[in-house]
Amino acid sequence: MLQLYVGLTLYGVSSALLVASGLGLEPWGVLHQGLARRTGLSIGEVAIIVGAAVLLLWIPLRLRPGLGTVSNVFLIGLSLDATLALLPAAHSLLARVPLMFAGILLNGVATGLYIAARFGPGPRDGLMTGLHQRTGRSIRLVRTVIEVSVVVTGFVLGGTIGVGTVLYALSIGPLAQFFLRVFALPSESSGRIVAGRTPGRAILRR
Repeated sequence: MLQLYVGLTLYGVSSALLVASGLGLEPWGVLHQGLARRTGLSIGEVAIIVGAAVLLLWIPLRLRPGLGTVSNVFLIGLSLDATLALLPAAHSLLARVPLMFAGILLNGVATGLYIAARFGPGPRDGLMTGLHQRTGRSIRLVRTVIEVSVVVTGFVLGGTIGVGTVLYALSIGPLAQFFLRVFALPSESSGRIVAGRTPGRAILRR
């Protein structure tokens, strides 16, 4: 449980670093920021609302949320807003570029932590795998359709797309897979450290 909650907290911190950099957000972050700018809510509040709405889509897909799923909805948004409140404004590229790289790297660490804790996927991860199971379409195709739709909608609403968005898309898979192995818990049956196939597939994808 400690690993789960540290991972979810750090995920919110990583998202806040990307917001502060102003150089592009992760796909769902683009949507959250766009909605926040349209509604006047904080980006963390929007992340919570969107997470809850996506979780409702699990009902027709007949998916069951775990502790990690429900915690994901609330903790990431709260951590995101709290971090943004503490971060000083970054105006120069010398400050913004390190924030971007730190946000991407920390996001990989956080993803590996909370998925390897094995308390259930996040709402967005579950939506992807649920649609894959129901439609028979590949994970790659389902993920691509969801994330392209999210990015385009977020951009139209005013979310930030930039070099950070591209670097995130290219690097988050390898980073998360690496840290998933690093933080994998001992197998109950053998005591060996394992990174099973299910969390490895479900990472990715927010």
